Amino acid sequence: MIGPIMIGPSSSHTAGVVRIARAAIRVLGTAPEEAIITFYNSFAQTYEGHGSDRAIVAGLLDFKTDDKRIKEAFDHAKERGLKYTFRSVGNASTMHPNTIKLNLKAGDRQVEVIGQSRGGGVINIVEVDGFSANFSANLHTLIIDADDVKGSIAFIATVIAHDDCNIATMNVSRKGRNEMARQFIEMDSGIKPITLEYLKQLSWVKHVIYIPNIDL
Repeated sequence: MIGPIMIGPSSSHTAGVVRIARAAIRVLGTAPEEAIITFYNSFAQTYEGHGSDRAIVAGLLDFKTDDKRIKEAFDHAKERGLKYTFRSVGNASTMHPNTIKLNLKAGDRQVEVIGQSRGGGVINIVEVDGFSANFSANLHTLIIDADDVKGSIAFIATVIAHDDCNIATMNVSRKGRNEMARQFIEMDSGIKPITLEYLKQLSWVKHVIYIPNIDL
């Protein structure tokens, strides 16, 4: 189940776009102060006419897909002091037709998130900071940065299992052998706070982000 009814002419151009932005700000961990928004391929041609520009800004403000304020998102962004820049790349042959890249900044925090709007409000977060991600944000998601040590994946999976969480998908990405690995784990149910704190305290775990289902 994707969630609330969307506002706008197309679920790909509004609901999916809003959800990509809402997922991205949760990766950032706070409300963004600055955003560079790049639309690719068909989005690059249609984002203004179909309202994707308002939708992405609304998502960065954490408005849900059925929020009537989406239509006035630019005004609300100005009130909150969110600075944003739109860019378009019309011929990126390796990318899905409806792809958006978000470069977000808040204080000393920065993140780059690439997402695809796949229709019907369904999204896929393809990359985070250059790491292959592939999560949908409609499940509970753990993003774990850890040293690339033997047994780390199995250990984390066991910890999650002991919390009665069922892993739906897991994607592990690293930029080189023995370099830091990033795990993207989607779970059917939420993880307990005490389990989350335990994972954060492991000496070989460098950073943990927990993103509950963004439609709840």
